[in-house]
Amino acid sequence: MHVTAIIAAAGEGRRLGAALPKQLLAIGGRSILERSVAAFAAHDRVDDVIVVLPVELAKAPEECMTRETSATVRVVAGGQRRQDSVANAFDRVSAASDVVLVHDAARPFVSADLISRAIDAALKYGAAIAAIPARDTVKRVNGTGDDLVVSGTIPREAIYLAQTPQAFRRDVLSAAVAIGRSGVDATDEAMLVERAGHSVHVVEGDPANVKITTTSDLDAARRMAAPPGGARIGTGYDLHRLVDGRPLILGGVTVPSEKGATGHSDADVVCHAVIDAVLGAACEGNVGHHYPDTDPQWKGASSIQMLRNSVRLIDRRGLRVSNVDVTVILERPKLAPYLDDIRSQLSAALEVPVDCVNVKGKTNEGVDAVGRGEAIAAHAVALLCTC
Repeated sequence: MHVTAIIAAAGEGRRLGAALPKQLLAIGGRSILERSVAAFAAHDRVDDVIVVLPVELAKAPEECMTRETSATVRVVAGGQRRQDSVANAFDRVSAASDVVLVHDAARPFVSADLISRAIDAALKYGAAIAAIPARDTVKRVNGTGDDLVVSGTIPREAIYLAQTPQAFRRDVLSAAVAIGRSGVDATDEAMLVERAGHSVHVVEGDPANVKITTTSDLDAARRMAAPPGGARIGTGYDLHRLVDGRPLILGGVTVPSEKGATGHSDADVVCHAVIDAVLGAACEGNVGHHYPDTDPQWKGASSIQMLRNSVRLIDRRGLRVSNVDVTVILERPKLAPYLDDIRSQLSAALEVPVDCVNVKGKTNEGVDAVGRGEAIAAHAVALLCTC
């Protein structure tokens, strides 16, 4: 079975009144768009994702797309109306697709379970939408402005609030797109499917699958994405023996030295300490868990790249590095001439300004293996935040 997801993100989000398009606004360190795309791209039943963006954003999608996906992600430019945008994306759907999902990028908290329910219902019924029952009494109202009068009460048992994803067999959505292109206006694809003569099944939605439309919606979403306690602090420590014939690499910088650190990777104690601090703050284990010395793929690996990987890992948790402080303990050589380069490399890997990275060198005053010049150690502290 082949499943394609279409992410509708071609709107401008004017009701939010922000300087950026709504889909690019950050929630917990990731854009609304990135969260929505990642939810489908990471789903084990979704094979490819087509993202519909405004024309200008579609020209440079790498600036706003998720960085790591397990599915193929493509971008198309949107049209004047939502249905035009989805139709543009449908033109790129593979003939091999059995099910096509359509999801609003403005719903960044869609769950994997909800995606699965929609896929299953589309396979069984041909067309399905996620929806939640109305909880409040529903009134029909006549009038305008301040002159509103209740004209009737609608049984709330018959009222459901539609969400996305909406899911369709490919042939059913094809008929709906054709109806839309014939001149029929609709607010969503399910309405076009109805016009094409197909029944639309309802699957259980999710109250957490909120749509971000207003400033208050955005504020509430940011509160939802924030981890308990807001800021997180982690510490890291690493030590390696010094031997002849190995380069001394600190924070991605090769420091001229008679001896270098020995280890499975490039033995960069600065990066290893920072990785442990970052992962520790996110409660994601440590460097040995993610980059074990029993795994041949990490033999001789660049630790600065391992640090970049770790930053992407915490990014998926909605966390960002705020600042780090590192202490390197080494008898010789003196590190002062290299500290600015080390800070620069770390700031790039951590995706923070260089003035958010501090690195200082200390000696151990001749005490123990470090003091005798037989080893090098590093301590690090990292502060993570959600924005």
